[in-house]
Amino acid sequence: MVSVLALWLPILVAAVFVFIVSSIMHMVFSYHNSDFGGVPSEDDVRSALRKFNIPTGDYIIPHAANNKERNTDEFKAKADEGPVVFMHVLPNGVGNMTSSLIQWFVYSLIVGIFAAYIAGRAVPAGADYLEVFRFAGCTAFVGYSLALVQNSIWYKKSWRATLKSVFDGLVYALVTAGAFGWLWPA
Repeated sequence: MVSVLALWLPILVAAVFVFIVSSIMHMVFSYHNSDFGGVPSEDDVRSALRKFNIPTGDYIIPHAANNKERNTDEFKAKADEGPVVFMHVLPNGVGNMTSSLIQWFVYSLIVGIFAAYIAGRAVPAGADYLEVFRFAGCTAFVGYSLALVQNSIWYKKSWRATLKSVFDGLVYALVTAGAFGWLWPA
């Protein structure tokens, strides 16, 4: 058994490598550009929504406060009439990526900690690179990818967009696994 504390270096290196690889993937490759589409008459839609000054948050239209309301004829008529919308409202402005990038790095550290925990319990010190790679990589894949599928199941996010993000997670998991295999203690 290898303790999580003994694996601080692979955790840190994996997070740094994932941060670099994810930055390259999102800045160089453009395959995520089609993840979100525009709405028809965007300027008119923006103008119509702006007057409501909707606070930052997640919304659904039509909205039902509970299952009883969701089962009313009035709610069903609104849903049938449409549109049915899941909406995520951000603060106005271009936005500062610093906070998101810091959170992404911390998240990568957390995935690395879980990969260290699982691999450290399953694989002894001095283990073969591929054995470490397998446990750390599988755990990292779970951390980076599997929960994304829920967005397509429940919120009807495009399966294509979700699968592209799952692919990203596979790449991050392979990078994490490689760092752990490389830096596993003897």
